Amino acid sequence: MKLAAALIGLSLLALAGGGAHAEGSDEIRIGQTLPYSGPASGFGAIGRTQEAFFEKINAEGGINGRKVKFITLDDAYSPPKTVEQTRKLVEQDEVLMLFGSLGTATNSAVQRYLNGKKVPQLFVLSGATKWADPQKYPWTMPGMAAYESEGVVYAKHVLRTKPGAKIAILSQNDDFGRDYVAGFKRALGDKAASMIIAEQTYETSAPTISSQLSTLKASGADVLFGVVLGKFTSQMIKGVAELGWKPELFFVPTSASSISFLEPAGLDNAVGLISSSNQKDTMDPQWAADPGVKEYFAFMKQYMPNADLSNSNYAAGYHYATLLMTVLKACKDDFSRDNILRQAASLKEVKLPLLLPGMSVTTGPDDYLPFQQLQLRRFNGKSWVGFGDVLDDR
Repeated sequence: MKLAAALIGLSLLALAGGGAHAEGSDEIRIGQTLPYSGPASGFGAIGRTQEAFFEKINAEGGINGRKVKFITLDDAYSPPKTVEQTRKLVEQDEVLMLFGSLGTATNSAVQRYLNGKKVPQLFVLSGATKWADPQKYPWTMPGMAAYESEGVVYAKHVLRTKPGAKIAILSQNDDFGRDYVAGFKRALGDKAASMIIAEQTYETSAPTISSQLSTLKASGADVLFGVVLGKFTSQMIKGVAELGWKPELFFVPTSASSISFLEPAGLDNAVGLISSSNQKDTMDPQWAADPGVKEYFAFMKQYMPNADLSNSNYAAGYHYATLLMTVLKACKDDFSRDNILRQAASLKEVKLPLLLPGMSVTTGPDDYLPFQQLQLRRFNGKSWVGFGDVLDDR
């Protein structure tokens, strides 16, 4: 019985030390949680693209001679499910890191656990400001431009082109909405109090936002900033058109700018809409001869021939995978978690195939935000067209 107890104890110790085994492996194990089911399942295209991307990398010999084992699991956009799947990835699958997992609430549910285990939580797909906090959570790094930074860029455009604007704001009543509005107001500065004449919020559980839109139109505002997502993007664009309201400047966040959100509202109703991006629109004819875009299409043709290329989530998946590749190549022969984090936090003016010209990725031990530049773009009825200079949050 004593021998049996000792063997059980050794087995438990071996399980507890799983992470150490992962670091010493010849295989680079990468974990991810994404919504492959549930209300946000459309984002599953990101992970499917990355599975294919690492299949391509392995076919070409891997990274520094090591093959990648990419394990992406469904969390249905549900925090409790994210916790369950993340624990499985770390404790059973023995992944070196979590990469490109989606959502603010879902990533929040596992942030403390991953930092406690010293497992890199790299390039979180959420623009919440909280991800760039190396003092409190050194093992977590954001993968998107901060929502606040995007809000700053829109406010700068208003101040430059319409300094006498009467602004109305519609925002989602959560951290997503609050971050955008905070950045927008910060950039307006002392003028925010006089320029913003109406504000409304909505709950994600609400069936419609028609009453909020009516109230905002009645204010007499000539600029509308809609911090919306998903079906509320369609409702807002269609609702503004049905009210006969024609704001001179009409903004939506990057995350609301997918054609799939505009189509239900009628693309004609979205003409003139302003958003921003740091990524080339692969469907825009202006990039047809661009080497990075051609490389992307060649990859998709070979590895995902049946994908709908107009779905920007495929390009996003490819974009973030090329960012991670930069980090992994920089690790050389040291794939310890410490070194992975160190390389991710020391990127210097990295150019990526789908990043817009004039933009690059730079990070530091005290500055975890990889993307701090954006360009405004306007919808012309068919596609988004960039305009103006590259802008940042300074």
